[in-house]
Amino acid sequence: MLDVPLHVGRVDARHAPGESPEDAARRARYATLAALAQAHGLQHVVLAQHADDQVETLLIALSRGAGVDGLAGMPSRMERHGVVFHRPMLEVHASALREWIAAAGVPHIDDPTNADLRYTRNRIRRLVLPALEQALPQFRETFARSARNAARASRLLAESAASDLAEAGSPPRLAVLRALPRERLANLLRHWLKSEHGAVPSEAQLEQLLDQIAACSTRGHRIRIKVASGRVEREGDTLRWYNASPLP
Repeated sequence: MLDVPLHVGRVDARHAPGESPEDAARRARYATLAALAQAHGLQHVVLAQHADDQVETLLIALSRGAGVDGLAGMPSRMERHGVVFHRPMLEVHASALREWIAAAGVPHIDDPTNADLRYTRNRIRRLVLPALEQALPQFRETFARSARNAARASRLLAESAASDLAEAGSPPRLAVLRALPRERLANLLRHWLKSEHGAVPSEAQLEQLLDQIAACSTRGHRIRIKVASGRVEREGDTLRWYNASPLP
């Protein structure tokens, strides 16, 4: 026996109306793992996600029309809730893990919810991955390479956006925003909203905001646009973010 202590955390992972149950469960899971780690003086958590999980994540991102951030998949290392999470098995096939478990005689439990086809990830796992295995036997490796390329592109875009935001200030000044090309401005706005306010605009919201900034050539031009859970407003010569206050 390895004599490793077990600590159990229970969460309420019910999702809000209109919210993905999988997203709600994931957020609750990470928050609970981080709280358990910190309660026992730990700053690092190792996760068991593997190559098949990464492929599922990429396919879900594609189905949602994600940009390079989403197509980067799951990082091998990330910080959340004050804890560093590690994923050392992202290049290990699920079948290899099952074979090792069977050969080693390790007792295990199959989560019965994994067979529930109401969930997107389960449908991909049960229906799509076997078809990919037949058509593209190396899909795990090639998808992982695409994820790494997307991650590099995402880092470059984040660096560019951070530099532009530093020039524009926080809150960003409209005069600086209006001087940027549209795609570069879109990159800055996405970065500003996500990094400083945890808000991810839809494509339609971002396009509307870009149009309004382009039209904002007079002091009296008003900007007030719903974005994610809040809104973006013009305040003097800057843009401001306001959270969870509904538009009239």
